Amino acid sequence: MQERLTLPAPAKLNLFLHILGRRPDGYHELQTLFQFLDHGDELQFALREDGVIHLRSDIPGVPHDSNLIVRAARKLQEASGTRLGADIWLDKRLPMGGGIGGGSSDAATTLLGLDRLWNLQWDEDRLAALGLTLGADVPVFVRGRAAFAEGVGEKLTPVELEEPWFLVVAPQVFVSTAEVFSDPELTRDTPPIKVRSLLGVDGRNDCQPVVEKRYPDVRNALILLNKFTSARLTGTGACVFGSFPNRGDADKVRRQLPATLPSFVAQGRNISMLHRKLQGLA
Repeated sequence: MQERLTLPAPAKLNLFLHILGRRPDGYHELQTLFQFLDHGDELQFALREDGVIHLRSDIPGVPHDSNLIVRAARKLQEASGTRLGADIWLDKRLPMGGGIGGGSSDAATTLLGLDRLWNLQWDEDRLAALGLTLGADVPVFVRGRAAFAEGVGEKLTPVELEEPWFLVVAPQVFVSTAEVFSDPELTRDTPPIKVRSLLGVDGRNDCQPVVEKRYPDVRNALILLNKFTSARLTGTGACVFGSFPNRGDADKVRRQLPATLPSFVAQGRNISMLHRKLQGLA
């Protein structure tokens, strides 16, 4: 059997998300704070000599060639000029449309994994720039460090944060990011903050009121989690989260949630588990 490279694709949380305004190109200026979780999808890569990119795991509702993993692989293949290909397997653990970065993280892990598999030796800046063409959140996963993000989320300033434990609740709905950002009731005039004032930020997510109104399941999850801790929406949802000082406290609350409401407990990390794994392979 051909040797496979196995790498994680970690989840992320937006600890806050402020919308500053809408740009002429239709995108929104925002400020957000990213931290990674020690929980995520897992990808495996095996080298092909024939140049074919084949994702061997079916994702319901996502055509093979539309999957961000395949698109990331083909973009790197084209940009690098390599004649190599890859078989790729995905163990999907993160919910789609959850606001915890599943697709973007998968794409970033694909770029870093294939850079290694194909021995391209691209630097982080080059991979992050390619990742940005796939989605605004991809560069933060490529760089793998907790960050204060500006612009559309691509201007990253690494930060050192506490690393608490999080309980993440995943209502079984798919939230459309495009619908949230096009909603006329979305707050678009939050004043910008400076990275040095992060500690005083209230942790608000400007998308949360819109998502709560559109998706009752998300609103109900927030009401439930707020009984135990200060609950917030991550990204444009649907996942909501609360922080705890240790795993035991987070697990205790999780056991009190309905069995019908998927959830998981994971530690927040300033260096993603993907980058810790790659450092161990170096």
